[in-house]
Formats: sequence, structure tokens, C-alpha cells
Amino acid sequence: MTDSSSATLSQWVEGARPRTLPAAVAPVLAGTGVAAFVDDVVWAKALLALGVSLALQVGVNYANDYSDGVRGTDDDRVGPLRLVGSGLASPAAVKAAALGFLGLGALLGLALAATTTWWLLLVGVAALGAAWTYTGGANPYGYRALGEVSVFLFFGLVAVLGTVYVQVESLPWEAWAAAVGVGALACAILVANNLRDIPTDVEAGKRTLAVVLGDARSRTFYLALVVVAAAAAVAIGLGATPWALLALPGLLPVLPAVRAVVGGAVGPALVPVLKTTGIAELLWSAGLALGLVLGR
Repeated sequence: MTDSSSATLSQWVEGARPRTLPAAVAPVLAGTGVAAFVDDVVWAKALLALGVSLALQVGVNYANDYSDGVRGTDDDRVGPLRLVGSGLASPAAVKAAALGFLGLGALLGLALAATTTWWLLLVGVAALGAAWTYTGGANPYGYRALGEVSVFLFFGLVAVLGTVYVQVESLPWEAWAAAVGVGALACAILVANNLRDIPTDVEAGKRTLAVVLGDARSRTFYLALVVVAAAAAVAIGLGATPWALLALPGLLPVLPAVRAVVGGAVGPALVPVLKTTGIAELLWSAGLALGLVLGR
């Protein structure tokens, strides 16, 4: 491992894991769609919420790169580039990048809290703590099978409900249903990632939910999460506006991923599943948002 960064700009971008960014955009799209349906969109706050979500996503990606790298978890991996594990960047440089993006997210969140309600600061502190302690700190919860719980909570419930609340200052049931759908697909991305990494995580002592569930049940869990997302769209379609069913075509791109996961794909064959699931989450959210705007 090097003592100084030799990574190129393109490698830093790859290290930020851009394939995960749809998971940051999707909740803001869905939440803004709900805001439009029940009241009206406050574009300045929607954009601030998007900035918070993107900054935290990149920050947690770099934080995971740093923490897993210094623990040696990434020394032998199948998936996308890791800056510390590959020796392309020093742990200090990646840690600084992580803290920089988490700090940016905190500043944007502060602006949202200042223009909405100050108790949102408590939510922000919890999100920052969860971002860092996922694989960082003395007892990371990502090593104790709680990663999916955190993703569902913060990139599903908190992100969608927060986006709605800062714009309309209420939490209608449609917001909760949308949050469940987004959270389920965000979890599916992590399940696919951890399913791929079961062999190396077992060797490194990283006890993810996929390690606990085992290969077969993790594949079933992935399928169940996609079904939950479809059910959430149907619930909004039946209870609010049929236009919300426009979310369902967004799941079509994930069907090959479902076949790959259920069909037993392993190792590198699971890498495209992450990208496809992320795209499906983004399209699901965009379809839902469009349907809610049309059905208002």
C-alpha cells in the first residue's frame, strides 16, 4: 500500500462508486413527487435535499473504502475499484475525501434545517454517524449484519420523508409508501453487493447480512425486495392516483438482474446487477414522481 495518493482523477471518480448514485437521486425524486401531489414543490429545498443526498452517498462510499481498506477487507475483492485496498491512494487521502463530502452534506443539511425546523439537525447528526460507523470505528455495524437496516432507514425512510417534509411540512401516507419502495430497492443494491462478496467477507471476518443469511436466502431476499417495491407502487396507485402505477415500468430493467440473482450468478457476474438495480430504483422513482404530478 502506498503512503501517498497516486490515483488519477478518473480513479477517484470510480472510487466514489458512481453506480450507487441513483440511490441518492431516487429518494429525492420520489419525495418531490409526493410533495407535488399533496401540496406543491419547493424547488430550492428539493435541490438542497438532492445535494445532501448525493454528498452523503459519496461520503459514505469513500468512508467505506477507507475503513475496509485499513482493515484489509478489500485486499482480495471481485467488485469495483477500491482506492485504499488497491494501493492507489493513501488511507489519509481517502479519509479526507470522505470527511470532505460528509461535511458538505452537513452544511447543505444545515441550510435545510435553518429554513424548515431545527430538529432536523438531530436527523442529520444521526445520518452522519451512520455513514461513518457503517464500516468505521471500533465496532462497525456493517460487520454485524445491520447494513441493510441502515440503508432502508436512511436512504429510504429518512431520505424520502425528509424530502417531503422540508417542502410541505407534513408526512402523508403516500410519503411512507414511497419511502418503503425506495428503501427496498436501495437495500436490494446492497444485498447484491454483499451476495457477491460472501466468500471474501467470510475470509475477512465481515459478518454482513448476506453472510448470516447464506447464499440461497440472500437471493430470495433480493427478489422479495423487488416485489416490495412493486407492491408499494400498487398501493399508491390504488389509494392515491392510478397514475402512480407509472412506477412499475421502471422495474423492467431489473428483471435480468433478478434472473441473474435467482439463477445463481456469482462473482463478476453479479457486478452488473448493482448497476441495473440502481437504474431500476431511479426509473421507479421517476415514474412514481411523474405519475403523482399527473394525478394531482
